[in-house]
Amino acid sequence: MLAARATNALLKSKAGLSTSLRFASTAAEKDKYKIVVVGAGSGGLTVANQIFYRFKAAGKPLNEGDIVVVDGADSHYYQPGWTLVSSGLLRKEDTRKDLSGLIPRHLAHIKDYVKSFQPESNCITTNAGRKISYDSLVVSAGLKTNWDGIEGLPKALADPSSGVSSIYSYDTCDKVWRDIEALRSGKAVFTQPAGVIKCGGAPQKILWMAWDRFRKTGRGDQIKVDFYTATPAMFAVKKYSDALNQLRIERGVGGFFQHNLVKVDTANRKATFKNAADNSDVTVDYTLLHATPPMGPMDFIKGSPIADEAGWVAVDPGTLQSTKFSNVWSLGDASSAPTSKTAAAVTSEAPILTENLFTVMDTGKVSGARYDGYTSCPLLTGYGELMLAEFKYGAEPKETFGQFPFIGDQSKPNRLFYHFKKDLFPWAYWNFMIKGKWFGPSGTFRPKYSPQ
Repeated sequence: MLAARATNALLKSKAGLSTSLRFASTAAEKDKYKIVVVGAGSGGLTVANQIFYRFKAAGKPLNEGDIVVVDGADSHYYQPGWTLVSSGLLRKEDTRKDLSGLIPRHLAHIKDYVKSFQPESNCITTNAGRKISYDSLVVSAGLKTNWDGIEGLPKALADPSSGVSSIYSYDTCDKVWRDIEALRSGKAVFTQPAGVIKCGGAPQKILWMAWDRFRKTGRGDQIKVDFYTATPAMFAVKKYSDALNQLRIERGVGGFFQHNLVKVDTANRKATFKNAADNSDVTVDYTLLHATPPMGPMDFIKGSPIADEAGWVAVDPGTLQSTKFSNVWSLGDASSAPTSKTAAAVTSEAPILTENLFTVMDTGKVSGARYDGYTSCPLLTGYGELMLAEFKYGAEPKETFGQFPFIGDQSKPNRLFYHFKKDLFPWAYWNFMIKGKWFGPSGTFRPKYSPQ
């Protein structure tokens, strides 16, 4: 055994590869990895694969298993597809795949969840008590959906006759479609909470799709549609917010701003909101209620050594490197980067993080790659139309297609963008993005970065 291990190490050394052994003889050695990625969601799978391919492209390939993904989930979900399910455009089963089938041979997988971080000793501990050490750590663990943050909501969602649903889970997204189809008259109320949520435009997407479905099926005159949002405007970027507010007025949708849903009373079909303007409670009757729950950082990250005061992984917004530990990185929903928490943001964050992690491990210095906050919100405004909001840090538009005269202003909904959301993006996600071969606006071409 010793001779075989020595021979293996020698061959790897001559090939210019790492001499670390993936399959070692002791339990302690088995849990040593070059790179540990926490989370096997869109960010985790994307960046784990991109890191592997980046080392390979540089002629310094890692061994199979040098990168490990730590996640205890059985399934992986295409969460942007839940709005399509809720609109009757996709089967919810098509948004879920077995996680084990998505992790390629070159990545190791530990099927467990992380309990705590010990960055001073370069290791993490799992729920099962397993200690895993690393040279570099990437955290892409998502965020927590706080269903209990609204009184009565979990009970309402579990009741098939409550008229209450949400696009924000696999278990409830098809209930949205059933409730929309069942509604014949009354008041349809759509909500958006205070604070950070996944895809800030999503609560509106289902509003517009429901409004259009009611109109197309001859129910529009019998159903009043209202939007209650804890935010002060329709959207965070003024250009798109103004366009959406104009659309709201033209379509007769009620707009109630700075109203945060705090309670659902299914027995009386009433929703209670906290009005931030005067801190009063506002009770509203509903026939259909689409609830967006409050969200926040994961419990095992909050209060950890790698977290900021709010509970997100503290990173430099440009390099995505931890501001506390030079060998810790984060992207996606878990990070403190002040951008929207969307899959689109991940597509631009991943190559930046990959480049900087690679150069730090290779040379000890970050590269010239900097993330500018680019993200995108494909905002469905009806069947056959979509407003493609693209922007960066500072809520400044950063549009990809405005240069093409046949497309024009991206704040105006069009059919091409609708098919991006409905057809192109799901295909690109499963076939390219989570395989590490999609780079945001650059498509399948990995961006080139200058040295620091």
